[in-house]
Amino acid sequence: QVPLVESGGGLVQEGGSLRLSCKALGNGIPQIYDLAWFRQIPEHQRELVAVVTIGNRTTYADSVKGRFIISRDNAKNTIDLQMNMLKSTDTAVYYCHAIPTGMPLGSDRFGSWGRGTQVTVSS
Repeated sequence: QVPLVESGGGLVQEGGSLRLSCKALGNGIPQIYDLAWFRQIPEHQRELVAVVTIGNRTTYADSVKGRFIISRDNAKNTIDLQMNMLKSTDTAVYYCHAIPTGMPLGSDRFGSWGRGTQVTVSS
């Protein structure tokens, strides 16, 4: 398990930008881990927003393609999510996630989660 702490959430108007950051505490993020951001709104399942693999390959949900950018800095033990052209439908609690590569993404058993940071986009 990797202790993770998110920051950077807040209130922004539609069309605006926010940058989320996730810091791995303790011994940091092993380089064999895939890293991701998920989000969740009340009474809905957590959904994958973006993932960056150990090979720096990125994948995005269709709803955020072209607007969000995920990045990792192994030296700083951080996972960032740059969110541009925000929409009211992006309002959610955002969670960072770290999991050994090859394990099922989103797994509670094998992966680690931060506590989440609220992003609210006003229309």
